[in-house]
Amino acid sequence: MRNNGRVTSATRQPETPASSTISTVPPLSASPERGHPHEQGGSPILPPRLIATDLDGTLLRDDKSVSPRTVAALAAAEKAGIEVFFVTGRPARWMDVVSDHVHGHGLAICGNGAAVVDLHGGPGTHRFVKVRELARKNALDAVQLLRDAAPGTVYAVEQTYGFNQEPEYPKLHMEVPDVLRSAEELLGPDGPAADEPVLKILAFHPEMDPDAFLTLARLAIGDRANVTRSSPSALLEISGPGVSKASTLALCCAERGISHEEVVAFGDMPNDIEMLTWAGRSFAMGNAHPDVVAAASGRTVANNDDGVAVVIEQLLAERS
Repeated sequence: MRNNGRVTSATRQPETPASSTISTVPPLSASPERGHPHEQGGSPILPPRLIATDLDGTLLRDDKSVSPRTVAALAAAEKAGIEVFFVTGRPARWMDVVSDHVHGHGLAICGNGAAVVDLHGGPGTHRFVKVRELARKNALDAVQLLRDAAPGTVYAVEQTYGFNQEPEYPKLHMEVPDVLRSAEELLGPDGPAADEPVLKILAFHPEMDPDAFLTLARLAIGDRANVTRSSPSALLEISGPGVSKASTLALCCAERGISHEEVVAFGDMPNDIEMLTWAGRSFAMGNAHPDVVAAASGRTVANNDDGVAVVIEQLLAERS
């Protein structure tokens, strides 16, 4: 997680009924080898009913702004009856960057799937609609297992309304932690905000390669928690078992009677992979991680070139 920036989710499939298949629908601009963009193996591609987009490195430009072209594309999609969901690793308190651009339902998936948040009401008044917490026992197990596997790892704890960290945890975020204590104290029964749900823990290692740290953590922690990364540094994000952007998005779609074939998703980092493989059509940004490019069914231009807007404009042109 970089400045007020990206955070992530693991690369397992969503643990919901909607995750039983992985779509290989081609991008809008399908290659001759992959066939017409409206057909795949003789089956028609369903018109999109929901757009799910990551924020940092995807919808947002590098300066954290939403371009006028993208604002117009989002509004046009909603006007056409296509719901737009922001699906991000950001906590709810960092959603002000897009609060002015929510339409209709006003919901966003935050914390890599750990929370569904109603953004209506503006800064400081976000309402948690759904929380998928990380049990403290699981969190403590993950902390100890990773400490043993990677000595030197330091932690921060993200809760619904608070952010606490160990004294050695570096200042990676544009905020001041509420409390400085060991992870064991922060997650203990007598820790600060002990009655407040834990959304995820952040694990940072000052020396390890980011991908190697992710692999090691997944092996060490196993099924006790979901582990992923999105930062260029060795910073991991650890959520409850089965909690990811994809699994929470699947739940939200099921509530609306929307199938995965009717979802178009966008992302750039490993925390987006499950969402991209679950969605009927998915697009890796031009600036995306190589694993994301491999997972998506299509590719668009970089975030600084309004890659999400480019695809939305094409989607809407298909409907006319």
